[in-house]
Amino acid sequence: MQTNAVYDHSAFLAALDSAQRRAASSYFNQHILQDEDGGFVSIDEGDYEALPQPLIERIVHTIRGSLIDEM
Repeated sequence: MQTNAVYDHSAFLAALDSAQRRAASSYFNQHILQDEDGGFVSIDEGDYEALPQPLIERIVHTIRGSLIDEM
């Protein structure tokens, strides 16, 4: 993984907050990805059948989904 000189801490915290809220009511992991400009976005793993390699390479943090599908 490469590190960028550009880093937007407030964007990371916003993506982290979004991922934490979504993970609390999701079966799927929430990933925080960094973009080329140093910004961040959160994605729900359940929105993809399988994460494409370019997205996997941009993951900087993962929050596990909180729901368990077992009865």
